[in-house]
Amino acid sequence: MCQGEEKMNYTDYAMVIKAMGDASRLEIIDMLSCGKMCACDILDHFDFTQPTLSHHMKVLQTAGIVDAQKDGKWQHYSLNSKFITSFPEFTHQLLQVEEICVCHPTVEDKGCNKCNLETTGD
Repeated sequence: MCQGEEKMNYTDYAMVIKAMGDASRLEIIDMLSCGKMCACDILDHFDFTQPTLSHHMKVLQTAGIVDAQKDGKWQHYSLNSKFITSFPEFTHQLLQVEEICVCHPTVEDKGCNKCNLETTGD
């Protein structure tokens, strides 16, 4: 992250990454990238029970990845719009090589104080 930019909330993003750390949940995210889906349509794609799907969806909702909307007896899910924009920005900031970053707040401070190793981002 660059100095002067809004500080990343590592705790929130750790929860998002943890929620995405399950292959079934990643697949659900991929499915929802096509648009809103009914729980029954998501369930048809997997070989697990409805309570297991409910658990996965609760984890994704708690992490702020998925939104749920009740329509009568049906539950519809979609990707959270804030997640769609903020997660790619977070990963870009996290992996971006910058002269001034979270570990080197000034251009002059570009090395290890203990071993004099210069950090160049290579």
